[in-house]
Amino acid sequence: MSQTSDMPGDDGLDESYRAGESSSVRDAVEQLLDGSRRYTLIDLAEKAGTTVDFARAFWRAMGFPNVPDEGIVFRDIDVKALQVMAELIASGRIDTTTAISLLRAQSHTTDRLVLWQTEALVDGAARMYELDDPSARMVILDRLPEMVDVLQSQLTYSWRRQLAALMVRTEDEVASVRSTPEAGGPMPLTRAVGFVDMVAYTRRSAELGIKALADLVQTFEYTSRDVITTHGARVVKTIGDAVLYVADDMATGAEVAAELLSALQAEEEMLPVRSSVVWGGVLSRNGDIFGSTVNLASRLTDVAPPGAILTDSASAKTLSEHPAAAGRYTMVPRAAAELQGLGEITPIELRRVPR
Repeated sequence: MSQTSDMPGDDGLDESYRAGESSSVRDAVEQLLDGSRRYTLIDLAEKAGTTVDFARAFWRAMGFPNVPDEGIVFRDIDVKALQVMAELIASGRIDTTTAISLLRAQSHTTDRLVLWQTEALVDGAARMYELDDPSARMVILDRLPEMVDVLQSQLTYSWRRQLAALMVRTEDEVASVRSTPEAGGPMPLTRAVGFVDMVAYTRRSAELGIKALADLVQTFEYTSRDVITTHGARVVKTIGDAVLYVADDMATGAEVAAELLSALQAEEEMLPVRSSVVWGGVLSRNGDIFGSTVNLASRLTDVAPPGAILTDSASAKTLSEHPAAAGRYTMVPRAAAELQGLGEITPIELRRVPR
């Protein structure tokens, strides 16, 4: 087993990993990153034509730990990436704040992506070859280098598809905002915001074994994502036992909520679930959404009984006026509830009428 001999933090690997790093993994990493470590932070900045402070900010924004200025950590691939970003700033197309935000966005996303991909591959190897977890991980470590090209090409395809879809949505949104008196307000996006969560998840998770808990969470998340996207809405984020989504109209938001409950309740071993959907303005930042509409949806989910979809009176009115929702729901007022930070609200339960 070879040992690394230079500074901690290289490529985001911690000391406990690098202490046991095999020569095959080292070779794969060098192939993945197009060469070995050659440069200090000072060298990196000089070769990229930028300051040491910006080089350090670049590395930290990528989600990696600080490295000493004299540590030989960086490679030609790092020089090229930093140079591209520095030139983009120098051209005046973006400023430094935007550059750091872009770096954080891609790092946060790809950090989760590579973990998710690897865990999916490990799970598949464990099932296919009846391996324990450590053995499955060793199999995948050996196979990852030969899968890099296909994983990268699929990422590029998915990114282009998602960007194209966002461009179309943004154009439609801007046209809509400019046609209304509220254009330019503090909450520029109007969306149906929905939550779905599992009831008694904290208690139940403490009772389950690791595999059963993993199966529960995976079934909940995968089923939720499939239903949300299939019915025309978009996942914003998953939060352990909950999923937050948005839709462009209230009818779609309500339909997704109803389909979510139906699909999740049909899954074996699934905990009881509940949902909410409301209509209102949201602020989109850093891949997330914020505002009182999001807070209202979250708080309504907290007080929803198992199997129910709650909304507020204004959202219920918006839904009732949507042509696609005509005759699809009965709306049942429930007892007033004190919602944290929002005061007293009289929730409306949406009940979809069977066709």
